Amino acid sequence: MDSQGSAGTVLVAGGGIGGLAAALALARRGFGVKVLEQSPRIGEIGAGIQLGPNAFNALDALGVGERARGRAVYTDCMVMHDAVDGSLVGRIPTDEAFRRRFGNPYAVIHRVDIHTSLLEGVMEVGATEFLTSTRVERIEQDDTGVTVFDQHGIAHRGVALIGADGVKSVVREQYVGDPARVTGHVVYRAVVDKADFPVDLQWNAASIWVGPNCHLVHYPLRGGEQYNVVVTFHSREQEQWGVKEGSREEVQSYFQEICPKARQLIEMPKSWKRWATADREPIGQWTFGRATLLGDAAHPTTQYMAQGACMAMEDAVTLGEALRVHDNAFEPAFDLYQRSRVARTARIVLSSREMGRIYHAKGVERLVRNDLWKGRTPERFYDAMEWLYSWRVDNCLAD
Repeated sequence: MDSQGSAGTVLVAGGGIGGLAAALALARRGFGVKVLEQSPRIGEIGAGIQLGPNAFNALDALGVGERARGRAVYTDCMVMHDAVDGSLVGRIPTDEAFRRRFGNPYAVIHRVDIHTSLLEGVMEVGATEFLTSTRVERIEQDDTGVTVFDQHGIAHRGVALIGADGVKSVVREQYVGDPARVTGHVVYRAVVDKADFPVDLQWNAASIWVGPNCHLVHYPLRGGEQYNVVVTFHSREQEQWGVKEGSREEVQSYFQEICPKARQLIEMPKSWKRWATADREPIGQWTFGRATLLGDAAHPTTQYMAQGACMAMEDAVTLGEALRVHDNAFEPAFDLYQRSRVARTARIVLSSREMGRIYHAKGVERLVRNDLWKGRTPERFYDAMEWLYSWRVDNCLAD
């Protein structure tokens, strides 16, 4: 596609969910976009993700809400069980009352399907060029724009740069250079066909089993024909941030204390992907002249709030709105974008760390955790979620 836009061409480092959302927001503002993706193709890996109402608000603002809705599975509830004794800890209905409260549903979807929805939106708007097998190596700026040099020494010129190049962002490394915080928590992910998934766990729910130093998650995908399975444990090893093939023997060795019903989840997958997780300390500045960060490059987080992709899409919408308010002038728009996002995304990073502790509680702390939600009404749960799920395009900018 031709990347010439009436407002100039913006470079986007990264073609994942955040990069495509940014490309779509920029193209809708009249910019041409050049996406630099280090992988050989534009695509996604992984399994399922959860979409709260704030994510649907972002998808609607980007013009692809209906595409995503058609590929999502709408859950009846979010439910937590104790993985040791199987008891119910808490249940949050995601029914019509939930939708009335937050204006949109709660759903689950395959990462590939949300990526496809965004890519289709980008293709429909046009003005975007994709360069694959292109890794950002170095960035230079001057008064009129940004030049990015790739691994082949080729220079790419744009009026601005969006660093959406993920948790190991080269753009962040050049401008911030901060270390990753490796958690020691390992995540195994798999997708299982319905025929192979235990009948007594085929719930239409985003389900979590919480146990000592571990937890297990499952929910339906693709019309209920598949199930997403995610298990997390505290590793005995010294971990390095990254992804590799998982070992059936390793994952089973970490779940000796859990009840038989939950244990079924680690016995069925034929193959696993293994993520050693990390985040970074929140930072107050991620805009540097005509370059800014977005998504995991700006605020990498652990998975415990299920908001990584949601925050990236919120970022993209906020960036587009900031450019609208400032008539596509990058420096004031980037400043407004940053001020609008820093505290909210830092709250996600820090809340996710704390949620990981709560999920993995043991001993007396486990009993306290279970008492926290016992008997809580849906309205009390909804009140606690208000800060997160009430985000919309009309309230996304800082005052």
